[in-house]
Amino acid sequence: MHFKWNYETPSSERKQAAKELAEKIGMSPILADLLIRRGIKTESAAKRFFRPMLSELIDPFLMNDMDIAVDRLNDAMGRKERIMVYGDYDVDGCTAVALVYKVLQQFYSNIEYYIPDRYEEGYGVSKKSIDEAKDRGVKLIIVLDCGIKAIEEIAYAKTLGIDFIICDHHVPDEEMPPAVAILNPKRKDSTYPFNHLSGCGVGFKFMQAFTKNNGIPFSRLMSVLDFCAVSIASDIVPVIGENRTLAFHGLKQLNQNPSVGLKAIIKVCGLTGRELTMSDIVFKIGPRINASGRMQNGKEAVDLLVERDFKNALQEASLINSYNELRKDIDKQMTEEANQIVEKLESQKHLSSIVLYGENWKKGVIGIVASRLTELYFRPTVVLTIVNGMATGSARSVAGFDIYDAIKSCRDLLENFGGHTYAAGLSMKVENIPAFRKRFQDYVNKHILPEQTQAILDIEEEIDFKDITKKMLVDIKKFAPHGPCNPKPLFCTHNVYDYGTSKVVGKLQEHIKLELVDSKSSNVMNGIAFGQSSSALFIKSKRSFDIVYTIEENAYKHGEVQLQIEDIMPSDNEE
Repeated sequence: MHFKWNYETPSSERKQAAKELAEKIGMSPILADLLIRRGIKTESAAKRFFRPMLSELIDPFLMNDMDIAVDRLNDAMGRKERIMVYGDYDVDGCTAVALVYKVLQQFYSNIEYYIPDRYEEGYGVSKKSIDEAKDRGVKLIIVLDCGIKAIEEIAYAKTLGIDFIICDHHVPDEEMPPAVAILNPKRKDSTYPFNHLSGCGVGFKFMQAFTKNNGIPFSRLMSVLDFCAVSIASDIVPVIGENRTLAFHGLKQLNQNPSVGLKAIIKVCGLTGRELTMSDIVFKIGPRINASGRMQNGKEAVDLLVERDFKNALQEASLINSYNELRKDIDKQMTEEANQIVEKLESQKHLSSIVLYGENWKKGVIGIVASRLTELYFRPTVVLTIVNGMATGSARSVAGFDIYDAIKSCRDLLENFGGHTYAAGLSMKVENIPAFRKRFQDYVNKHILPEQTQAILDIEEEIDFKDITKKMLVDIKKFAPHGPCNPKPLFCTHNVYDYGTSKVVGKLQEHIKLELVDSKSSNVMNGIAFGQSSSALFIKSKRSFDIVYTIEENAYKHGEVQLQIEDIMPSDNEE
């Protein structure tokens, strides 16, 4: 893949500010400049960034309807009403349900949870689930990570004497459902100062308010913070503000004392005994939780997440792991088919979006396929299949482009839609696909920027190998947890050379293990370049080249620096 390297040279004023901040916090000016890039300009702000405190979490009662929601929950518990905790079948929804259920179960037994079947009921609140709740004597449903568009369904539930409390983070329509309370920081009238919470995060705030109102110590919530970290990483919400605090302490919980279910997933992932990061959640833990809802039913994932017996949890985790292996096979097959279709669409090569329809594709993995195509072609992508006679799909976006708004512009062609900036779901009549494809493409053409349609590496600092020390590695680890709005810092070094010992590695000889020197120091730096073996011949030619990389700790040599190289380019003087 060819990347465009993007680097903005800091002004002399910013360099001076970084130097002054560096002296105050005991870090290099290079890392102080990283803080300034993140809007952190004072010593006190830097301390809060590196050591986020749970005591600084926002007052949950600043969220609209929170007092109403807590009162209704207290009433339900006081009257011994049957409560159903309901959530979406993805990672965010499953962790949200597990979190709320585990907290309330400590104080109340007349409670159950429900995850809709992706294939029978589809996304969100279903009439089938409401009928089932009625049959089971449920009087209150707490719905998490969905529900903000379930106007008809929640109105129907009211006629049956069932109340709803909505805990969602998706963008609402002008009209909102007739729920008792709607907890959503994206409400237009929101009074909450942070609008980037995950669905699980909104559920956590509800439980924070419930415990606070009932004089229950915050310590009773510590055991569910790991669910917050898993949801924040998997749902790709910005890792800033309150999310950073929840992710920071959630990762600490995940590493030190994870819930039994997550401990079992960690074991089947082969991650036991190592320090877990947000990347481990994104690429290992999250996909296994997701696989349950994609291949079978998400309720199995919640069963695992709330399990108390480790032996049972291991069996459940192994089953979910097998779903993930099956999911990967189907995902690979569908992506190959989709790639073939895209390659054949010669007439659409100039278009800035992709809309594909395959009636035999499995609904559970079309979101992953949409993500793969977006990464490969750098175009907003919609992948559709047929479910119960309706074209149902998932949409994924490129950096900076709001795909929810693009889909909303076609709402008259749709039966249903929902989501947020980078990911959305939608359904329509099959005969509307051609009109949708044209309308969606017209919207993308008008609103997408040229730089959003190419692979860009945003370089934060240009440095030399002499700048990289063990202290720098220690300090740079303090910038975690990483995610949107706080990515792993990308560095660039110019005019580096093979030390003479670099070699191609991997089962398919697809990676390069590097030992490099630059022109300004005698430091020999170890590096790994995954999937870049095509550059090996140039590297061995003894000519100079430039590299973009992150600074990591060598997994096999504690405390040793290793560069993870993202891109390699011949130096200007070599072209």
